[in-house]
Amino acid sequence: MRAYFAPVNRAAGQPTIFDPSVNGSFNLDSPPSPWIDLGWIADFSRTSASSVGVLNVGSPAAPQVQMREMIGASVAFRFLAWKKLSMALSAGSEHMNLLAPASALAANGSGSTGKPAVTLLPGSTATTLYLPSANLASFHAGQMVVADLDYGGQTGFVGSGVSAAYVRSAASVNNDPDYVRRVSFNVALVASVSGTALTLAQALPAGAPVTNMRLQVIEGFVDREGGSFFQEWSALFVMLGEQRERILYHYPRLQPMGGAHESIETLIPLLDWITLSASFRAMPVIDANDGEQVLCFRSFLPSPMTLL
Repeated sequence: MRAYFAPVNRAAGQPTIFDPSVNGSFNLDSPPSPWIDLGWIADFSRTSASSVGVLNVGSPAAPQVQMREMIGASVAFRFLAWKKLSMALSAGSEHMNLLAPASALAANGSGSTGKPAVTLLPGSTATTLYLPSANLASFHAGQMVVADLDYGGQTGFVGSGVSAAYVRSAASVNNDPDYVRRVSFNVALVASVSGTALTLAQALPAGAPVTNMRLQVIEGFVDREGGSFFQEWSALFVMLGEQRERILYHYPRLQPMGGAHESIETLIPLLDWITLSASFRAMPVIDANDGEQVLCFRSFLPSPMTLL
């Protein structure tokens, strides 16, 4: 089973919809934008919590009409690889970048104040970041970086490309200009450094930087047990058959059901494989074809020349 996730625009309430009639046969190693490949997963299971009621009429009473009283669904599995997004999805709440710290600061569990951010120059793209020459010496190949706007006192959802956190008030985040970069998903690995720019090993998820975006080095990632924010993402799971058929499960809106949890699998004595356990509750969307409220779309693409 292969897993793909895409952002939900939380402010607009708009998930990313996957259309199997258009993209059902996509190359699994190159999903259509904005879907992000999170690789192979294990122990995939789906659970329906929908219930059906019945109206009994007559004497003796006999069932005459059925109705759906409630719809509900959940899905659970294990991510086999640790990445920023798989870690964020399995933990469920805000997922933070560990900004490279300034010196002589008080310790903090989710990271200290970061070194000053560097302004990106015009002409930067999703894979090439132009910087002032005086700042290039601070960067080298192999570093992780985050590019996003300064926090400017706004409330609501923040983060470029992905709704990464919800700010209730400027005071709650200490009016920290680096807060958006602390939670942003707009991260990438530096592949090389030239005399004018950084070349990234992967494209920034939010695309080409916008005016006033700034750059900081990050050391890693951190999540927390607790917090009031819930991640919400669109999901697509693809199961391949031996004869090239496909089963696709598309959940337009998934929110995590629990906190961070790992599974430990012993490969050989003294060698364990630690994977990320994740469970999600499906949230409803309206199907544009008939106005019905649904939680999941299951599609089947038969193998070539299969009788139907």
